[in-house]
Amino acid sequence: MIHIIKANANHVEGIAKVCSDGYWATYKETHSEAYIEGIIKEFYNRERILKEVTETSKEWGGYFVAVEDNEVIGAGGGGLVGDESGEIFVLYLDPSRRNEGIGTMIVDAITKQQKEEFNATEQWVSVSKGNQKGIPFYEAKGFILNHERDGHGSVDGESYISLRYCRKI
Repeated sequence: MIHIIKANANHVEGIAKVCSDGYWATYKETHSEAYIEGIIKEFYNRERILKEVTETSKEWGGYFVAVEDNEVIGAGGGGLVGDESGEIFVLYLDPSRRNEGIGTMIVDAITKQQKEEFNATEQWVSVSKGNQKGIPFYEAKGFILNHERDGHGSVDGESYISLRYCRKI
């Protein structure tokens, strides 16, 4: 049985693995190896994740993890980006576990936190242009494309576009 729980220090390795594996699976066809490795090094290293599961606030509500048989199979988190604006900053699954409803369960937990604890009335998410895993998922959850902007980070000679989606919650 899959349980969605607030992550703690015991989940750090599992979060690092699922986010790194999920990032590779999502972007290996559209982003350079150097870019992917840079993002993973910046965001999904054990030291950063440990800090992000132990130090939370309205701006970073912490990680929620999907756990089955004591194994992390999905992870996500978000926080407030404005007085009533929440954002999903990260959501990845074990690539072999897609289309089981796990992502929806994690998004529901993040959304509940943002609505009930942080009083958010809208929710944002950034999705890389061309991400055919994320775009249909978020659109099915009621997110509407709002605008485009430059993506996070860069490698010499490369640039990526981030699509900004929003929904009322």
